[in-house]
Amino acid sequence: MAFQAGGQRPAPRPVPESPEAQAYLQDYAALLEAVPFPSVVLDHRWDVVLSNNAFASLFRTVGPHPTAMPGENFLRFVLFHPDAGTVLGEHESSWCLPMLAHFSAAVERYGHDHGLQAIRREIAQDPIMEAAYRQGLPHWIRVMGEQAVEHDGAVRPLVHPDPRWGATDCRVVDETPRTLRDMGYTRMTLVLREARRERPRARSARLAGSHLKVVPASEA
Repeated sequence: MAFQAGGQRPAPRPVPESPEAQAYLQDYAALLEAVPFPSVVLDHRWDVVLSNNAFASLFRTVGPHPTAMPGENFLRFVLFHPDAGTVLGEHESSWCLPMLAHFSAAVERYGHDHGLQAIRREIAQDPIMEAAYRQGLPHWIRVMGEQAVEHDGAVRPLVHPDPRWGATDCRVVDETPRTLRDMGYTRMTLVLREARRERPRARSARLAGSHLKVVPASEA
């Protein structure tokens, strides 16, 4: 489960070299697996370092993709996988735009990171995604406020392939211990909520329509 290879990343994923760090991650993987909700440990590029079976189960119906599988890089999945909207409800406003906001902050902090720069080039090559990044994101933050970009505590819609959950909501919880943070990792858990909302199954398109809903037509 730890340090899984996958996708066609421009550089290999760094892993801790010390035996102590590797032993900690092995034990943390066991802890993660005991959690009943989808939970994942990510590095600053959103490469998946660890994930549990509940996380894999949430995305078990998505099709193959060379670089954007959820178990390999969660940011690439949200932005580029054509099936992302079938699992992540209200994909544009609840998932894509907050992730783009965090990506923008990461680019400012790790400007020369080759992995982040590769993602930025992919965004630039996708006209709809580039419009989301340059016009949609600033407009959305102005309308929704800075708190809208925060992951921790956010309640976001999901469409779980398990019919016992179906169309529901999750609360995103950031529960990163100091040891993981010192390694440059963060842990995100999606706490599925009992209250289910009646919602039609999301379309598979990443950002549907001739222009982004968050971007006025005159700006698209």
